Amino acid sequence: MSEQSVLSPFPGATSPPTRLMLIGGNWVEAVDGDWREIASPARRGSVIARVPRGTATDVDRAVAAAREAFPGWRDQHFKERQRVLLRIADALEGRAEELARVTAADTGNALRSQARPEVALLVDLFRYFGGVAGEVKGTTLPAGATQLQYTRQEPLGVVGAILPWNSPLMIAGFKVPAALAAGNTIVLKAAEDAPLSILLMAEIGEQFLPPGVLNVVTGTGRAAGNALVEHPGVDKISFTGSTEVGRGIAGRAGQRLAHLSLELGGKNPSIVFPGAVTDELIEGLVLSSRISRQGQSCTAGSRLFLHRDVHDEVLARLSGRLGSMRVGDPLDEASDIGAVINETQFGSIREYLQDGLADPALHVETGGLPPTDGPLAEGFFHVPTLFSGGDNSFRLAREEIFGPVVVAIAWNDVDDVVRMANDTAYGLGAYVWCSDIDLALTTAHRLEAGWVQVNQGGGQVVGQSYGGYKQSGIGREVSLEGMLAGFTQTKQVNVRLGSGPTPAPRTGP
Repeated sequence: MSEQSVLSPFPGATSPPTRLMLIGGNWVEAVDGDWREIASPARRGSVIARVPRGTATDVDRAVAAAREAFPGWRDQHFKERQRVLLRIADALEGRAEELARVTAADTGNALRSQARPEVALLVDLFRYFGGVAGEVKGTTLPAGATQLQYTRQEPLGVVGAILPWNSPLMIAGFKVPAALAAGNTIVLKAAEDAPLSILLMAEIGEQFLPPGVLNVVTGTGRAAGNALVEHPGVDKISFTGSTEVGRGIAGRAGQRLAHLSLELGGKNPSIVFPGAVTDELIEGLVLSSRISRQGQSCTAGSRLFLHRDVHDEVLARLSGRLGSMRVGDPLDEASDIGAVINETQFGSIREYLQDGLADPALHVETGGLPPTDGPLAEGFFHVPTLFSGGDNSFRLAREEIFGPVVVAIAWNDVDDVVRMANDTAYGLGAYVWCSDIDLALTTAHRLEAGWVQVNQGGGQVVGQSYGGYKQSGIGREVSLEGMLAGFTQTKQVNVRLGSGPTPAPRTGP
């Protein structure tokens, strides 16, 4: 792989550029002057940029700016907020290729298969929430001639949003336009290992926003992230990341009764019923596995339940398809799969692979350990790996690997496969592949998951409610319903009208 392709998300740069934080409409360094280098996932030891190492002091500055900007943003007519969001969408679309290239270099996600679609979804989300900005409205209750009783849906205030490194632009799209459309201001804590695309998004968007409405802080989760969660000036925390980290955030935010939404991990079942093994099915299984995102997706269908009637044929065709996918430089148009985010994640995935390879019950249909020499050894590259012979009790079938690893499990009985699919602490996504639509829907309704796809492996769609059951999270995003539930609160207003009789006193709240 060429050094130029890996290190060229910033055209004309001769050395790693410096990127600043956005606070109160100004691009600033950390107060203490400390910096953090952002490493390339695709070339070990290469630095692609440096950003401020924000601390609690910087978070406090950002929250103060958001609080100051909140009344003015809240009190605008919804048409003004709508106009701003739509203008941001147009501006993001105009710089889509730049955003995609920065995303590919920053996250390791392949440019063609992942980074460009992620930017397109970000644009769609700004347009969607701009379009529904006028739907933040209450109700009027029929209370007789002497009473006007109505509700208002009011913004929460300052939203603290903590982003992950696997798909930062997409997740920012879930949170930022929804919060802004509802009248909130926001402080984004960018992922410590992948902040660059978020800073570019903010650079594009802030030119249309009043100062302080959108703020971005960089730094570690331990310092900047924790400070945001615990800050008394933050009214709501919206977090996307691992279940383990989410539990800690919930505990700390709960201490001060802050509003909270969590989109956490998943160990998602993909259930294949008997029927024709078509090219469409195989491509759907590839898509639902999220292998093209290196398996670094909370919606990855990594538990593949294959009916015994089609088990062998699906394994043969799927392993051939996965084995044909090209792993390489994220900025290379030919790459189907890029690099995992960092050495820590690379080592974690390798440990799971070693565990699977050491188990005599498991068989490797394709893939295995990462290369130790050649171009792929220069970065954090894993190859798609498909195991067969497992059951639902295996470690690889129970823990979220967050890598390009799928475990196939055979089944015969529908009740049994539904039991196995639900036998997990997670409940984010699920996939059902069945030509009998009645059976497909009956199965989908029995699955304990917040997001079920039938005969397709597609990703998030604007307007749908997205979120998990059980330990996969709390709350919903991506939809009008999610915006109202997650970024507004209800105020009841009762008004006595005219000179009619005063209602009799009542007890109650």
